[in-house]
Amino acid sequence: MELNFIDIQNFRKLKACRIDIGNEQTIFVGPNNSGKTSAMDSLSFFLTDKNKFSTRDFTLNNWLEINKLAEIWLADDNKNDEYWDKQLEELACFLPQIDLWLNVSDKELHYVHHLIPTLDWKSGLLGIRLRYEPINLESLLIEFKSDYDAATKLGEKSKLKLWPKDMWDFLDHKSKLPKLFTIKSYILDPAKVGDFKDQNQLAQELMPGSIPIDNDSFKGLIKVSTINAQRGFSDVNNSNHKLKPLSTQFRDYYSKHLSPEDKPTDDDLGALTAIDNAKKAFDDKLKDRFGPSLNELGDLNYPGFGNPNITISSSISPIDGISHDSAIQFEIMKDKEGKKTLLSLPEQTNGLGYQNLISMVFELIRFRDEWMKVGKRSKSDDENEIYEPLHLVLIEEPEAHLHAQVQQVFINKAYDILRAHKNLGKNKKFTTQLIVSTHSNHIAHEVDFVCLRYFKRLLATGQNVATSKVINLSKTFGDENATTRFATRYLKTTHCDLFFADAVILIEGAAERMLIPHFINNHHKNLSKSYLSLVEIAGSHAHKLQSLIEDLGVLTLIVTDLDPIDPTNNRTSVIPKKNKGYETANSTISKWVPGVKSLDSLIDLDSKAKVTTSGLIRVAYQINQKITVDNDKKETTVNATSFEDSLVYENIVQFKSMEGLRLIRKFKNTIVESTVENFEKDVYETLRKSASGDKAAFALDLLFLDDLNKLKVPKYIEEGLIWLEESLSKSQNL
Repeated sequence: MELNFIDIQNFRKLKACRIDIGNEQTIFVGPNNSGKTSAMDSLSFFLTDKNKFSTRDFTLNNWLEINKLAEIWLADDNKNDEYWDKQLEELACFLPQIDLWLNVSDKELHYVHHLIPTLDWKSGLLGIRLRYEPINLESLLIEFKSDYDAATKLGEKSKLKLWPKDMWDFLDHKSKLPKLFTIKSYILDPAKVGDFKDQNQLAQELMPGSIPIDNDSFKGLIKVSTINAQRGFSDVNNSNHKLKPLSTQFRDYYSKHLSPEDKPTDDDLGALTAIDNAKKAFDDKLKDRFGPSLNELGDLNYPGFGNPNITISSSISPIDGISHDSAIQFEIMKDKEGKKTLLSLPEQTNGLGYQNLISMVFELIRFRDEWMKVGKRSKSDDENEIYEPLHLVLIEEPEAHLHAQVQQVFINKAYDILRAHKNLGKNKKFTTQLIVSTHSNHIAHEVDFVCLRYFKRLLATGQNVATSKVINLSKTFGDENATTRFATRYLKTTHCDLFFADAVILIEGAAERMLIPHFINNHHKNLSKSYLSLVEIAGSHAHKLQSLIEDLGVLTLIVTDLDPIDPTNNRTSVIPKKNKGYETANSTISKWVPGVKSLDSLIDLDSKAKVTTSGLIRVAYQINQKITVDNDKKETTVNATSFEDSLVYENIVQFKSMEGLRLIRKFKNTIVESTVENFEKDVYETLRKSASGDKAAFALDLLFLDDLNKLKVPKYIEEGLIWLEESLSKSQNL
């Protein structure tokens, strides 16, 4: 048995989304505030923490509709059972809910006999809806009306808007929602699963008059274990720290699985005998030492007549031995035989990263052993106790305090730890599914990309708040063709931070990679505040990331070279000129955006035509520029072919006075010596004759300049950065 997918609706930013769950591990990735934590919380709230719901867990703009429904209820006088059934159906469109779809084999029917949808169902998909709804809608209205009428009447005297102003205000009171709402379960029809394409579509409509089933429908079916993001590790330098997580975890594990006092067996007799002998020896010592002091009480006529004698008896429990701040020690040095610890430090003196790592690993061990009832848990007298067939483990942001390599080690080993038991391993009788939410590109880099689920932010429109949808990247990377192989291998060799970025900039080469961040920091301050991912990929290959970029739906600026060629002359590189029949050799420009090959058309293309119809992707390539060469003070129009000559054309005065080596010196000499008629050709030839490494060296040389901030951004890049800045500003303000 395994969890196949979930449909979440009306829960925070997740208005309506489907999340496919991998059969072993699933990794939630995406930028900040995209809904990853909401997805984790939806599973936790509905399956374990049922009293955690607040009004803020409803998709916020749904309250506008719920308030309207409440006004209708107040105004309606004709109400019967049929009326309330219909109103609940109306209200259900705005209530938080999650549909869990399990894949059940024919050998596991005994687990789900109470959930079978029809007599014809034999195995396969099985769906259960958990919905947070009123315990009784009519009772809810009666209580709301009582408070609302009282507030309205009193408010008329003072002209104040008193609580409750509307249904949201009423239920926002700390005691109302948990008192009046609960989670109810409904069986779904596997035949109506369908494809989930419409962002606002309900996953599946219930039949009118559907009756909820027993709320304990998942008892004995799914075990849910959670490691939250905020783990609260103590700092040895902080006098206010209270939590000693490792000590607490070890004590809890001992109590549940190891204590010899709990259901003792033959194996525990030696330990219990030792404890008893220690207790007797200590009691004798106490009586001997306290004897003189107790005898002194006789001078005060105690115990006297009718008063009990005082005796001393110790209580020794193994758990007391690790119930103190320094119970967990990190061994620093042993003796020569390697048997005795000479030096050690208490747990709080170890680094937070190692505390986090050890804590998480130990939690995983505890989750597994609780599930498999290891140690004392296996001695339960409850004959009805069963092993859940499915263990769902949720981990939020495991990267806290961990450096990159440790993050990668953890994500590689976590699932193996959860399966390290004789009844698990490759045994399909019990299933473990690990779900991790992360902001770490190192974790995303380490896992198979088909495990990734990307949370995509959607812009707010009208009265609707911003929401999110989930992209299953197994469908992006699942096909083993040349394009997906390239994308996977390329991202594996570089980085995966584009999965967490507000926007992506695909750049042509090393020079752009070094200087564009400088341009952003010095000329586009607002853009520098956003989370940008700069991915260096040559123009001839950038289009191979098209499916990924379009699936992610992330704002993307492609900074690339025009790469003009003469198709009639062995596709040789040329200076871009109109009316020559030239074309671009850049596959990104010709095949993706704007999807044009003719150089004449590309030169004449306006800015709007360089943006895809979705408005999310823009290309920036060299455009013609008007310049003045100081030698003869004549203005001319030049056409750049690369980032380097564009930079020179935009900064002729600065390059003329620069002191530098390699390309900087060559460009300076060209500016000083060339005429306006030959200037474009001379710059082109300077670049064409330069060694392949000169461009990177050129960028490095520029970084050493004292007045680097005076350099103007090449016009084509400036236009692209302005578009990106405006697009991000629009998306963040709505």
